[in-house]
Amino acid sequence: MTKADLVDAIAKKLPMKKKDIAPVVEAVFGSIQEALAHEEKCTFVGFGVFEVRERKAREGRNPQDPTKKVKIPAKKVPVFRPGKALKDEVAKLKIKAAKKSAAKKKK
Repeated sequence: MTKADLVDAIAKKLPMKKKDIAPVVEAVFGSIQEALAHEEKCTFVGFGVFEVRERKAREGRNPQDPTKKVKIPAKKVPVFRPGKALKDEVAKLKIKAAKKSAAKKKK
């Protein structure tokens, strides 16, 4: 799903025009990005948590020449942890897909 797809989906559910929804979607993403830039957590109950984590410095290998070792510096990365409600919803989709494939095999 892209931002445009998200705007379309919201426009179908709400009595608003796409041109009015697009700035709101941009503002939401911008606010999350700004909070993460300040290393703040963004918690959305039932959906999940966006946060910043520190990756330790480590040693890796050059994919073009595996015999050479490369030092990878420490850095901060954004991370998303899904909430319970989101995990449960995705699990339901997997179960439905498994049932559909099983029904097709029986035919």
